[in-house]
Amino acid sequence: MPAVNRITQLNIRDYHPSRPVAIILLILGVTLVVAFFFTTGLPPVLRDLSNFSTELPKRLPEIVAKVKRIPFADRFGVDALAQRGAGAVDATASYLFTSVPQWLSHLFDILTAAFLCIYFMLEGEHAYRFFLSLFPSDKRHRLNNTLKRAERKMSKWLLGQGTVMLILGVSSTIVFGLLHVRYFVLLGFLMGLFNIIPIAGGVITIVLAAIVAALDSWTKMAGVLIFYVIYVNFENGFLTPRIMRSSVNLMGLTVLVALLLGTALAGVVGALVSVPTAALIAVLLEEYAVRKD
Repeated sequence: MPAVNRITQLNIRDYHPSRPVAIILLILGVTLVVAFFFTTGLPPVLRDLSNFSTELPKRLPEIVAKVKRIPFADRFGVDALAQRGAGAVDATASYLFTSVPQWLSHLFDILTAAFLCIYFMLEGEHAYRFFLSLFPSDKRHRLNNTLKRAERKMSKWLLGQGTVMLILGVSSTIVFGLLHVRYFVLLGFLMGLFNIIPIAGGVITIVLAAIVAALDSWTKMAGVLIFYVIYVNFENGFLTPRIMRSSVNLMGLTVLVALLLGTALAGVVGALVSVPTAALIAVLLEEYAVRKD
C-alpha cells in the first residue's frame, strides 16, 4: 500500500492514477524486475553449473594425477576423495532435479500471497472496518488509533528498508559490473535482497561475491572487499540515520528472530511478512502492555 499510495499521488499533467491503475503499474514494475533477473542473472550461472557438472568427471583423473605429484599426497587418500567428489556432483545434480516440484510449490505459495495482496489492496478497507466492528465501541477508537500508528510505522520501515536494499543492490551491480566480476547481476541482486538480514546477510553475500571474484583474480576480490567496506560506512553513517530514523525501532536480533520464525512457520511467504508482523506486535505491546491506560 505505501507504494500504491505514492503512485496515486503522482501528478502527470493534472492526472492522478487511480488505485487500480496504481496496482497494475506496481505489478508491472515487479514483473519486469523479476523477468530481468531470471533472463539476465540466472542463465550464466546455470550454464556454468551445467558445464562444470559435465566436464568434471572427464577432468577428474587429470586433477588427481596432478595432486598425486605433490609430496605426501598419497597419505590423504586422494583416490577416495576424488570418488567422493564425483559422487557429490551426481548427488547435487540429482537433488536439483528432484527438488523441482518443491520449488514449484514455493512459487505457487508466492503467487497465492501476491493475489491476496491484490485483493487486500482493493478491498482491504472494507475488511478493516468489519474487523473493528467486532470490538466494543468504547475500545474501538483506541484500537483504530493503535493500528493506524502501526500501519504508518510499518510503511515507513518497509519503504526505508526497501530503499536501503535497492541502493545496495544497484550500487553492487554497477561496481561488480565495472570490475567484470562473474554473475554480477545475480550477486548484486543477492546483495540487496539479503541486506534485510542484519549483519549476517551482508557478511554471507560479500563472502560469496569475494569468492566468485577470486576465481578470476585477487585484484577483483580486493576491489569487491574495498567497495563493501566503503558502502557499510556510508550506510551506517549516512543512509540509515536519514532513511530509517522515523520508522519503528526494531533491533537486529528482533528482525533475525522474526525471519527465522516466519520461514519455519510458512516458508518463503512467512519470511516476507515476518518483519512487518514483528513491527505490528511491537506497536501493540507498546500500547497495551507498556502503557496500560
